[in-house]
Order: sequence, then structure tokens, then C-alpha cells
Amino acid sequence: MKVYEYVRLQIWGMMISESAEHRTVINEYAAKGYRYVGFIPVVINGNGRIDSIDLVFEKDC
Repeated sequence: MKVYEYVRLQIWGMMISESAEHRTVINEYAAKGYRYVGFIPVVINGNGRIDSIDLVFEKDC
């Protein structure tokens, strides 16, 4: 069985590639034994820009 964790990141008007926050979170969860699975856009503004994402992590129970 797998356990999943979700971490919300705010983009705040910049591209996620311009921020290192996602790398820090991924490294923190890897140290806890989780594997990065992907991301889900959770807030999309009226212009179609992604404002917030959930990073998805999994590990075996």
C-alpha cells in the first residue's frame, strides 16, 4: 500500500522554474523516504495562468 502527501506551493505571478522552493520541498521529502510523483495545478486564474500547485509524494507503508 502507498501513502501520499501533498504540498501546496504558491506561484505568486512568477514561473515555478524561477523559484528554488520546489527543489527544497522535493529534497526534504526525499530525505523522509518519499518519492516525487508529479504536480497538480489547483488554482488557475482567469487568464489560464497556474497560481498554485500541489506537489505529490508517495512512499510505501
